[in-house]
Amino acid sequence: MYKDLNTSERTQMTPGPVEVEPRVLRAMCTPILGQFDPDFTAIMNETMAMIRAVFQTENRWAFPIDGTSRAGIEAVLCSIVEPGDKVFIPIYGRFGHLLVEIAERYGAEVVSIETEWGNVFEPETVIQEIKKVKPKIVAMVHGETSTGCMQPLKAIGEACRELDVLFVVDAVATLGGTAVKVDEWKIDAAIGGTQKCLSVPSGMAPITFNSRVEKLLLERKKIEQGLVEPGKAKNNQSRMIRSNYFDLSQLMDYWGPARLNHHTEATSMIYALREGLRIVLEEGLEERFARHALHEKALMQGITAMGLELYGNPECKLPVVTAITIPAGLDGESVRKMLLEDFYLEIASSFGPLKGKIWRIGSMGYSCRQKNILTVLGALEAVLIRHGAKVYAGKAVQAALDVYQAAKAK
Repeated sequence: MYKDLNTSERTQMTPGPVEVEPRVLRAMCTPILGQFDPDFTAIMNETMAMIRAVFQTENRWAFPIDGTSRAGIEAVLCSIVEPGDKVFIPIYGRFGHLLVEIAERYGAEVVSIETEWGNVFEPETVIQEIKKVKPKIVAMVHGETSTGCMQPLKAIGEACRELDVLFVVDAVATLGGTAVKVDEWKIDAAIGGTQKCLSVPSGMAPITFNSRVEKLLLERKKIEQGLVEPGKAKNNQSRMIRSNYFDLSQLMDYWGPARLNHHTEATSMIYALREGLRIVLEEGLEERFARHALHEKALMQGITAMGLELYGNPECKLPVVTAITIPAGLDGESVRKMLLEDFYLEIASSFGPLKGKIWRIGSMGYSCRQKNILTVLGALEAVLIRHGAKVYAGKAVQAALDVYQAAKAK
């Protein structure tokens, strides 16, 4: 009735999901172990240590949430946001709005500011708003794949720490592709993703949080366990963490030495995440970031040599996503369709006010390599010519090759 599963081979150049590292796919074929088997708990411990290393943190707590990146965001927010809490969210793209929606669902009083898509905030602008709003939590996106922009965080994190405000960062698009310095930037909780720069299938969200967050979680856990006497804590019932699955205080017992059962672990995904992280650390963080920057440069040189315009402020460009303005009068979806059908290559459109106005090319993780960059440039040029667009034929690939040859000559 149904045929064997045989998916088409694609060159994935979207901002996620990206092509999975072949070594990760092999790791997923490893035999299943019980979740309390000592061999498996050793793998869990190794995975936690590698998550700390990639987040550049000494935090005790660093483990994955079973679920997509959004599950990680929800786990952090639902565990620290209490009804009536003031949460400040600066928005510069689609995923800032997602933070607002999740926080509001858990009863937060959200205050937000927004800047034009294609730009980010001056850190001082955010800091002044924090002083005015006086929130319990500031939540921000580090890299907005919807616009191809990246927000500087260091000064904002330092201000949050001085003002005793919890600083939560969505680093889904940046972890493993560019620096995410949790400790140096004074980030209290950070969330990553597997399907982007880590080149692991979607289905896990590495997170980390510090002792400031842990203290809040343990307070709320006491309420859940009925350890706070009536009247000793205001509105005890409302302070309980509303989610069972995403309750970080319970997950701490699952990933900590107690190993209390919480859920059945997604064993093959742990294997995948461990191998993806191992590959990142084997390459070296600085070397990996430099590789992403090199291929980004080659891609941008090729795009502009072709005669296309890059979208967004170049001073805040996200190194792993390149946004391109769709030329006037051109059907952007028709171009994407031809790339997929004739070249077996996928690039992305965008959301909201940018839908139909830009293309987004991801250069993340295993997808971020010379073969893919040259392929996407050659294919895009050919498809644009077929669509009657005015491009400088033959220039794109040559411009990218110039970048690569210059890098080899150093």
